[in-house]
Amino acid sequence: MLGLKLPTDPRWVNLAEISLEEILSDHAYCEQKAASTCISLIQSYPSRIELVEELAPIVTEEWGHFRQVLAELKKRNLKLGKQRKDEYVNQLFQNERKNISPEERMLDKLLISALIEARSCERFKLLSEGLEEEYMRNFYRSFMESEAGHYRLFLSLANIYFPQEIVKARWLQFLEIEKNIVENLVVRGDRMH
Repeated sequence: MLGLKLPTDPRWVNLAEISLEEILSDHAYCEQKAASTCISLIQSYPSRIELVEELAPIVTEEWGHFRQVLAELKKRNLKLGKQRKDEYVNQLFQNERKNISPEERMLDKLLISALIEARSCERFKLLSEGLEEEYMRNFYRSFMESEAGHYRLFLSLANIYFPQEIVKARWLQFLEIEKNIVENLVVRGDRMH
């Protein structure tokens, strides 16, 4: 369904379970950054009516997810740690094309956002199936379903504004780029990506 070229290393979910405070903290920051990304897209492309109308509620949803994860940390007497650099996301954005029009840049930003949502969805699925605690499995199942919708939304926005063959060609390039990034990242249980 997600089209990712490389699945997450199966050891990741076991490492994440051991590092629950770190994974929840990193997850909270991922939700905050997702809201910020949507705000940035709206600010950059305010004349794109469908983009503004579709992403505005996602800002609210992602911020709600941030608050939900904060509440889970508090309930478990865990602390929100410091925000850490997201190597995965940073490497994806390093592959944005340079010296292109703002419109072409929008395509790259939408597709990178779709990839991040797809990988998050896959990771949430692993947590929803692999964690021992039933409550946390259900907790992550709801996030998985949400991320799947966001992944599809970013792709559909790309297809609204660009010819399908251009979107497909660039998407296939990004899938290969993402595969190489995941292949070369160290498997860490304290990070969502």
